[in-house]
Amino acid sequence: MPASKKVPAVKKPAKPAMSPAVRSSKPTRNVSKAVVKRGLPPTPAITKPAASPAVHVIVEKPVKAKKPKLVRDSFTIPKLEYSVLGELKQRAGQLNSPAKKSELLRAGIKALAAMSDASLLGALQAVPAIKTGRPTKA
Repeated sequence: MPASKKVPAVKKPAKPAMSPAVRSSKPTRNVSKAVVKRGLPPTPAITKPAASPAVHVIVEKPVKAKKPKLVRDSFTIPKLEYSVLGELKQRAGQLNSPAKKSELLRAGIKALAAMSDASLLGALQAVPAIKTGRPTKA
């Protein structure tokens, strides 16, 4: 087996030497003797502008509307009434507004809720009562 060879470490390049004037963090002020002799005021030192007070901007996130909690349920319905759901789906499709069975049922519930008490009783009496539970397999 060949002996493992060590890879020489890569050296970082040395930083270039900086002059003392560049290294200094304080700005230097050179006032010539001629300016002082003439009686002219020296040029003002460069100063930083006064720090403005910190302004905090509060960004409000848009409030998301909470989705309604869904409930899954099952029920028994006569075959003739179930076929009416299919007919209503086709009818809605022909009106360029396709609908699902659940949407049709929810629309029917809204229509029943909007009825007066007398109309609701009339609609309920028009629907025969059926035995609840799973239907027998035929």
